[in-house]
Amino acid sequence: MEKTKQILSGLDRLFPSPKCELNYKSAYELLVAVILSAQCTDKRVNMVVEELFKQYNTPERMLTLSQEELEEKIHSCGFYHNKAKNILSMSKDLIERFGGEVPSNPEDLQTLAGVGRKTANVVIGEYFKGDAIAVDTHVLRVSNRLGLVKTDNPLKCEQALNKLFDKKDWSKLHLQLVLFGRYVCKSQNPQCEKCPFYNICVSKDKKKLLNFAD
Repeated sequence: MEKTKQILSGLDRLFPSPKCELNYKSAYELLVAVILSAQCTDKRVNMVVEELFKQYNTPERMLTLSQEELEEKIHSCGFYHNKAKNILSMSKDLIERFGGEVPSNPEDLQTLAGVGRKTANVVIGEYFKGDAIAVDTHVLRVSNRLGLVKTDNPLKCEQALNKLFDKKDWSKLHLQLVLFGRYVCKSQNPQCEKCPFYNICVSKDKKKLLNFAD
């Protein structure tokens, strides 16, 4: 399809070597960081885990913390009560069910507390170098604005993107769409003048976003 080729080409020009902006050194650190990143910026998560992972960078070490202690350490990430509860539960399950290792398939990952489809796909694509499109708020917004999908359902969006793009492109495309949504096609005040896809943008608010008069 011409549109998908145009999008892949444009994203390659903007982000030729996209990288995950979360800092991590192991599959476990990445998993914890992604859980913390829900409703929180990667910049804030990186600040928190820089201190957290100095001592608590394995499931075994994490479980030496009480929930209250972990909550205090991750407080600034928001939703700290549920995140702390999930991280401790996830860490316990990793030890008891997976020998302390993060599983490398999405089905097992999604049995862990706090790990939904998006989180599992991030870990599969980023750490294990598998083929996966993780649909977060950026990917969902951009995919709708570019007319690739017409849905607010992350699963339906993922399934549609999987059909539109070759499997070999999924993981790189995920990172590119995240970065594009984060720095160009922003939720508020998108940088439309810098967008290589303006001619295929289907956003109903295009004129408004560009500050044009109706």
